[in-house]
Amino acid sequence: MAAWNTLGLGRGSLRSCLIGVLMLMTVGCSGQSRLESGQQEVVVSETLNYYLYYPPEYGDNPKRDFPLLLFLHGGGESGASLELIQENGPPKLLAEGTDFPFLILAPQNPYKKQWWNVRAVKQLLDQIISENRVDPDRLYLTGLSRGGNACWEMAAQYPDTFAAMAVVCGMTPLPYAHWIDREMPIWVFHGTEDPVIPFSESEEMVKKLKAMGYPIRFTAYEGVGHNAWERAYLEEELYAWFMEQSR
Repeated sequence: MAAWNTLGLGRGSLRSCLIGVLMLMTVGCSGQSRLESGQQEVVVSETLNYYLYYPPEYGDNPKRDFPLLLFLHGGGESGASLELIQENGPPKLLAEGTDFPFLILAPQNPYKKQWWNVRAVKQLLDQIISENRVDPDRLYLTGLSRGGNACWEMAAQYPDTFAAMAVVCGMTPLPYAHWIDREMPIWVFHGTEDPVIPFSESEEMVKKLKAMGYPIRFTAYEGVGHNAWERAYLEEELYAWFMEQSR
């Protein structure tokens, strides 16, 4: 009597069992070959050009630490020409002769079509702080358009760093609201007729943050398009507000 028959199996049943076993073996081997572990060290290097402004009082008292404002420009100022940064925001006011009571660090995004590399910006900020008399409890953050987007990202990535943040016509994913320091004051500016980054981007984020109890202010410029920064950075109260904040 054939061996298969001693098990009470017919030829068809035995053939089905063998096919099933082979299929399981094939699936196991196939899955194993597609999923392999590995490790690779990745090194990313970034070169950032920047302006660094010192307030007039910086040299008067060598033992005094000063606040520092980090400014991140928009997409139009990205590239290789550092002078482009002077077209908008605090750097423009500095070029026109305005003085501020804090240091201002204004790096340039070297890529026209890429987002800010916020890790590189944070490394630059840390280096500037270590080389100058900067009060680490009075670091302020601001940016416009693409730089405003980066501000939201930096606030989420480094929630223990900044004492206050002002965002002008920036875009942000709403989940960032859960990662930002709940004690950090925030001031948001946006034009209601912005055709590039919709007003709703700021409106919805502010609404969510307010519902979560964040200390946030919102300035909406009626009828203003994407260039809300032309008004926002002329708000004298903004800089006094920054100076009131400390961690």
